[in-house]
Amino acid sequence: MSEKFEAKKGAPTLQAAAQKQEDALRSLPHAIDTEKSLLSTMLQDPVEFIGFSQEQALLPKHFYHPAHQTLFKFILELYEKNEPIELISLTQKLMDRGDLENIGGAGVLTEIFTYQPTAAHFPHHLEMVKDKHVLRSVITSCTDSIGQAYDGPEDVAIFLDQVEEQVLEIRNQNETNEETSINDAMKQVMTNLQDMILGKGTIGIKTGYQELDRMSGGLKPSEMFIIAARPSMGKTSFMMNLVEHVCLDQGLPAMVFSCEMSTPQIVERLLYSRSRYKSQDLKNGLKPTKADLQRIKRSSEEILNAKLFIDDTASITINDLRAKARRKKRDENIQLIAVDYLQLMRSHSAQAANSREREVAEISSGLKAIAKELEIPVIVLAQLNRGPESRGGTPRMSDLRESGSIEQDADLVGLLYRSSYYQEKSEGAGSDDNQEAPPEDDGKAELLLAKNRNGETGSVPLTFIKELMRFENRAFDHE
Repeated sequence: MSEKFEAKKGAPTLQAAAQKQEDALRSLPHAIDTEKSLLSTMLQDPVEFIGFSQEQALLPKHFYHPAHQTLFKFILELYEKNEPIELISLTQKLMDRGDLENIGGAGVLTEIFTYQPTAAHFPHHLEMVKDKHVLRSVITSCTDSIGQAYDGPEDVAIFLDQVEEQVLEIRNQNETNEETSINDAMKQVMTNLQDMILGKGTIGIKTGYQELDRMSGGLKPSEMFIIAARPSMGKTSFMMNLVEHVCLDQGLPAMVFSCEMSTPQIVERLLYSRSRYKSQDLKNGLKPTKADLQRIKRSSEEILNAKLFIDDTASITINDLRAKARRKKRDENIQLIAVDYLQLMRSHSAQAANSREREVAEISSGLKAIAKELEIPVIVLAQLNRGPESRGGTPRMSDLRESGSIEQDADLVGLLYRSSYYQEKSEGAGSDDNQEAPPEDDGKAELLLAKNRNGETGSVPLTFIKELMRFENRAFDHE
């Protein structure tokens, strides 16, 4: 009895060992020729296809052949450094690094370079390579899970959660966020609206704020403009007011990278602000008047006709942003980039892996490099730490969160400040120590231009219309 029992007890383990040996004899899913096709196309037209591959989040790990992984890594390095990618220099640089033999030698590199696939099939081939990687990931994950299941985990519920998490991680890594069409976003905003009704003198690009234009000379090519403030101060509203003036009033193509808000949310805010319609009225049950609807219709047409491009990829990496910006600069000749906001971006470099400060520094320098490369202004929102609260709300450049390199890389640093913001916070907390703000301070705001590499610094007086989420020009106070 005991021998039979032991045999039965050991049967699953023997079966698993046999299955594992059988699986080892079977090669994992791969497409070597397709990988070769991708690399050949990228080598022959780096600007077009390496940028596209980055937009589609193609990574070295997606390649099955180790030589192809090595070559793709090296191609990306050259591309990021804007160095030429051609056969002779590529061979020499690989040889200098000692990697030429790792890819099979000069003969293999020449074979890949001259493979000459049809470039029109590049997107299809890219998806095939990524699909094979997904299948390999599933096999690896499931094999590990089978082994753990045979070992008998102590807590089956926790083990099941881990298996589920691994599978979901495969899906998340394989998904690529696409740029949302402005037309689709506008349709969604107008549909929501209908449902609710039924139930000059500057060198650079003008901002629309006279004092800011006078002090800065406008938004100039290759400059990075940091707009920093505490949460809920109105950073996104101010940024979109700038984008609105550049894109809608001046007719210049612009691109917004939003890590925090979705494209429909941004378009909705832009529509109501542009048409000067208080969306809160809808929530309060008030229907828009005929004049309101006319303004909304006119503003929606202006937005639809504008060359405004929005990418709402959450936690976008600096490399992905660079690739998408390069493509839009080439295809649409964008004249402005706006990023909301810096601390929500990511860098996947080895140096940034263990240091958040280093990561932020790489993102900051990367954004400045994009401005210089594309020769257009880049507006970047950033968070301030809690320093202003300890000083009654007055912000300083030293309050920039997580990295002093932001201050170093920026050409302009504007600190957005509203005195009524702190009054609202204190009232919400039920404080009796603060007196009520005088009526003349309601809506009073200013942009403290704390750094201006090519001009003067000082205060830009603004008025914040909270109901419209809109900043407008305000005359200086004369005491």
